[in-house]
Formats: sequence, C-alpha cells, structure tokens
Amino acid sequence: MTVLHGEGVSRGVASGKLRFLSRNAQAQPRREAAAPEAEAARFDKARGEAIVQLAQLYVETRARLGEEQSLLFKIHQMMLEDLDYRETVTGLIRSEKVCAEYAVDQAAAQFSAMFTQMDDSYMKERAADVLDVSRRVIRLLTGREDDALMEAEPAIIAADDLAPSETARLDRERVLAFITAKGSASSHTAIFARTMGIPAVVGLGDSLLEAYGGREVFVDGTSGEVYVEPDAETMAGLQRRRAAEDEHRSYLERFRGREAAAPDGRRVLVCANIGSPADLGAALTGDADGVGLFRSEFLYLGRDDFPSEEDQYRAYREAVEAMGGRTVVVRTLDIGADKQADYFRLPREENPAMGMRAIRICLTRPQVFLTQLRALYRASAHGKLAIMFPMITSVAEVRRIKEICAQARRELEAEGEPFDGHAELGIMIETPAAAIISDLLAREVDFFSIGTNDLTQYTLAADRQNASIEPFCDRHHEAVLRLIRTAVENAHGAGIWAGICGELAADAALTDTFLDMGVDELSMTPGSILEIKARILDR
Repeated sequence: MTVLHGEGVSRGVASGKLRFLSRNAQAQPRREAAAPEAEAARFDKARGEAIVQLAQLYVETRARLGEEQSLLFKIHQMMLEDLDYRETVTGLIRSEKVCAEYAVDQAAAQFSAMFTQMDDSYMKERAADVLDVSRRVIRLLTGREDDALMEAEPAIIAADDLAPSETARLDRERVLAFITAKGSASSHTAIFARTMGIPAVVGLGDSLLEAYGGREVFVDGTSGEVYVEPDAETMAGLQRRRAAEDEHRSYLERFRGREAAAPDGRRVLVCANIGSPADLGAALTGDADGVGLFRSEFLYLGRDDFPSEEDQYRAYREAVEAMGGRTVVVRTLDIGADKQADYFRLPREENPAMGMRAIRICLTRPQVFLTQLRALYRASAHGKLAIMFPMITSVAEVRRIKEICAQARRELEAEGEPFDGHAELGIMIETPAAAIISDLLAREVDFFSIGTNDLTQYTLAADRQNASIEPFCDRHHEAVLRLIRTAVENAHGAGIWAGICGELAADAALTDTFLDMGVDELSMTPGSILEIKARILDR
C-alpha cells in the first residue's frame, strides 16, 4: 500500500481503478512560416472556431451546472477576443516568421508565467485559464481533439492537471474522483469539482506516478490523501471514513438557506470572496449571503493598457445582477506588490508590499481612479453595490477618496447616468495604523472590512511571501486579535458595521472569538461558507 498526500479540494471519498489521461503536453515545435500573413489568418480562423466552441460549452454548462458556473466560458471567450492576446500571437508570427501553433504556445507560456509568478493564489490560477484557451486553439490548428475523458468505464481520473473546460465535461457517472499533480483549492477546476460533487485531490506533485495507472485507489477529498492498493484493514477504515463523510455532507446541507445569527440574536452575514464574475457561481452554490470581497484586479492584469470604463461597468453590473439584491462589496484596484501590470510603469522597489500600491496608486493617478469609480457607481444602479478602498493609513486619504467619489457622482449626474447615490463606502483595515486610528476612520465611512492577511503580515513584521519565516507568522497572535477587536469596537461606536475578509474569516477555530467581538460579516472562499454557517448556528 502507498499513501500519497496532496490538497483535498472537494469533499467526499471514492474508490476505483485509476486511469491516467494521456495528452500531448509537449511544447509545439518551432516551424518557420514562408507566408506569415497566411499563418496569421490560420490563427484568426482557429480563434474564431474556438470562440464558437466556447459559446456551445457555455450553453451546455449552463444547462448542466447553472448560469453562474457557465460564466467562466464567457470569460474564456473574452480572453480570445482580448487585443493584447491576439497581438502577442500575431506579433510573434510576423516578427519571427513562425507557424501559428508555435506562436500560440509561446504566447500562452508568456501570459501563464506572468500569472504564476504572482503571490495571490487567485491570480496564480488564472494561468490555467490562459493555457486552457490556448490549447483549444492549438487543437484546432493541428486537427487533434482529445476524447480521453469520454471513456465508458467508471474510474478515478489522474492527470498532471485538468483544465476548467475538461472538468466541466466530466461525467459524474463515469468519473468517480480525480487527482492531479498540480492545482489548488482556488482553481476553477476545484470549484467545478465541488459544484458537481466529485471528490478531488490536487497538488500531489511528483508522488503521482503513471505506474499507478490501472491500480485500485481510494481518494479522500477531505484529507487530501490517496491510497494506492489499500490493504483490507485500511480499506475497512476508509469505508468508515466514507460513511462519516456522507453524514457530514448531509449535516451541512441542513444549514443551507438559513440565516446565521450570533448567540445574542444578531444576524451575521457569511459572504464570499471572489476574483471575477466567473466566480459568482461558486458564491451562489456555496450559499453566500453576499459578496464581501470582489477583487477588481482581474480587470487590470494580463493586458497592455488600462481597462475602459465600459469594460469595468459590464463586469461590476454582471456581479450585482447575479447576486439578486445581495450586497456586492467591490475592492478598488489593488495593483502593486505581487500584482504587477507593466503599463502602470511602477518603479522597481526593494519592498513593494510597503511601496506604491493599492490606494496610493489611485490617489497619485486620480484619472485612473475616477474611471473605476464612475464604472462602479454606474453598476450600482443595477443592484446593491458597496465600494471598498484598500491599504488605508490616514484620515486624509479617506477624505481625498470621498472628494473623488463626489466628483464621479457629479459627472454622472450631469450626464444623466443613473446610479445609487447612497452606495456604501468602506475601507479595509489591513494596516496597524488603520486599526489604531479606527475610531477616527469610522467617522468617515459606512463600514470596515478587516483584511487579516496583510494585517497579520504588517503587525508581525513577517513577509507572507517568505516561506522560510512561516513558523513565525502566527495568525492567531494576540496582537492581531487585539487590533481586530479594536477596529470592531470602534466601528460599532460610530454606528457602522465591521466584517472580516481575510483568511481568518474561514478559520473555524476563531469563529466564536469573532462572534464574541461582535463581527457583523465574515467573507471567505465559497467552499467554506456552509462550514462556518454550521459553526455559528450549531454552537
């Protein structure tokens, strides 16, 4: 018996034969093109065919998994329509005189590497989307389609990785579970697995050997363990684990649709953190009371120029309409630090986490900020939208922000554009400075959302990107908890609400502590929502 250890990303257990997906994952060979314009035309034709395929996949996924989950394939279509992506491919074809499939492969590698190098787990996973759409185009260029997922015999699927489009095609009757060498809990692949109820383990690395193909395996999507040819005694224990998992799943479903309330009867909202409209499905499937953190960076990354007001407006409108009256809290751009976009032309910094980032960029480039605010206010006419500003350290910053917000409202009013003039304005409490003066800041805004990831980093002087000091980064440190308590108390003293949108929001070991503090909202990855609701309601 061999036990492999990865990250469980979709609860559940399954056993069966292991089948490896054999795909041609090799880089496309460089082939010179005698007629570059003809190759550019080949690429454009294949790109158009890929867009048609994605439109069909959108329809199929919507019918199978719902409107929200299918939105990813709208995003994939947008990727293929993106001018930066198209020009990168055609630029390679024309400048290097190479074949279309090689150019697509190279462009995919460039964009994927950009996302992979980011610290933010959500942005890392966008690398998989770029590769997915590019492989689709390459298959059309080469005439090779992959039907490996459609084999009839039920099995546990193993692969180096699964693309979102592959995962959406999985047949629950024929795919008992899947395991991959790469991947993470925030990927669309993982989200689809959870939506479809398919147990999944990712991040097994080099321990996942093709030699295990055809063997009996047992997959635990909760613990992240994969047992290869378990013995009889182990199998008996695993079967007991299966029964316990089924019982736990049924237990969590008891809390779906229920309002979470603290012991004193006060409502506590349990909301979702999302990174783009493509994640709205996971939020709704997860039973979110709203969106507590909508990261807007996806609009700015992976492109050559600033997104237009219209592009932003459409994305924000999509989110507020999908949430059907539940609040969507949008964080204004948090570019800088680990999330870089070349066209911002930010100076190289020794310590970018404490440099020119987030609200500092907005206040030094007010036109960029104003464009985003106009788009946000326009979207507020279509649902309940709140605007949140990151990396605040002073009252002066907040007052300047409010001036620019007022300018956006005046402009829209003069143009006859509808908007919600009462949309809430809030700030993130993610610096010790903000927490310490939170009594002053609370007089200026409508809400606080405490970003515990950066608050922990700055409070403990522990770089969260530095793995070597992870043992010194105690996320339960009393200093961090005291700052959270201070911020919540000062918010309530000023008559405003306070939530938590960092990773600690999903830490069940702290749920009771947060309730005792009086926290009004907890926002987290969608897959954790029912767990935290159960923790609150079943005390």
